[in-house]
Amino acid sequence: MDLTRSLRRSGRVATGVDRVELAYLNRFLAEDVACFGLVRTALGYVLLDRAGLIGFQDRMLGLSNWGAVDLLSRLARSRPTVVKQAESDVRRLGIARTHRGKLDQMLVKHLPNGFDYFNVGHSNLTDRVLYAVKAAAGEIHVLIHDVIPLDYPQFQRKGSVSVFKEKLQRVSATADRVIYNSHDTQSKTAPHLRAMGRVPTGIVSHLGAIKPTPDRAQLPPGLPLDQPYFVTVGTLEPRKNHAFLLDLWDDLGPDAPPLFLCGGRGWNNNALFARLDGLQPGHPVQEVTGLTDAALAALVQGATGALFPSFAEGFGLPPLEAVQLGTRVLCNDLDVIREFLGGNAVYASVFDRYSWLCKIDEWTSNPSGAERETPFVGPTWDEHFKTVLRLR
Repeated sequence: MDLTRSLRRSGRVATGVDRVELAYLNRFLAEDVACFGLVRTALGYVLLDRAGLIGFQDRMLGLSNWGAVDLLSRLARSRPTVVKQAESDVRRLGIARTHRGKLDQMLVKHLPNGFDYFNVGHSNLTDRVLYAVKAAAGEIHVLIHDVIPLDYPQFQRKGSVSVFKEKLQRVSATADRVIYNSHDTQSKTAPHLRAMGRVPTGIVSHLGAIKPTPDRAQLPPGLPLDQPYFVTVGTLEPRKNHAFLLDLWDDLGPDAPPLFLCGGRGWNNNALFARLDGLQPGHPVQEVTGLTDAALAALVQGATGALFPSFAEGFGLPPLEAVQLGTRVLCNDLDVIREFLGGNAVYASVFDRYSWLCKIDEWTSNPSGAERETPFVGPTWDEHFKTVLRLR
């Protein structure tokens, strides 16, 4: 599998896509088959065998520390130190490495005939990699998380739309199979692939979610948790529509319950950042960043409600995890959320502000909510892999 995304995001808090890549790595290491990892570094490609993958996994999980920066990584001056450490360790763990022009030869030499190449992180989908896999007689499997950059270009970083389109064009031309995380994603992706000339064989398999173990002791001190409060989880980028929540809290006034925005600051959102920076001390809206998984789970589990007003989602792991923790969820009425949460969430259009205000008032007055007769489980990784890895 391709682990380039995980390598490049070393040292960062894991996002949804990062969690998916890690879940695939965990599963492949659990399978009784030969498995390898491919990573693209600043100075070429490195191939990891099972032992190397275990070492990489241990470092990603924090079970081992990244090592010292080697001489080659010192040449890549623009990279963050932790990424330089990660690239250095990958070279130390690798069984082979090559410069860009001989990737196909490295794959032919070290991989068995008829291998499968899995790319589940939207990274490293380059002509060089994909055609090298083809030249080495490998089959290409790509997981598409969403096509939001094409459907909502106004929410994207400058230049990212064309880059994403080029990646999808390569998937259209070379992939043997596309894995979709939802029927909604498949229905939105197929027209783009068709316009690009070819729709590869596709399969739908919902992502799994592992219920996190909450730990209130890891929460930062000073949060007003002794009263009804609300949370939202996600990077502060325009698509997540945090400005809508700030508007609601303006309507609710000074007696509004606390609202915690759990996510780092993203892109194209200067107006929102200016509003947040202008909030006075003691304002009910607070940014809460850098939480561990256990701390975030504790904050979500104790919330009166979790709010998700996103304009678009590829899947939506945060709402799923909130429901798993027993927290009430109010979200924009998106088909993809309904697909896997069904009646386990409350849906209201973000163009129906009144309904959102009424539901927030109702839940604030009744913070405990109705207890579920049976816990919500939702899709699991076992189910996902039974679909994805079944005999073809």
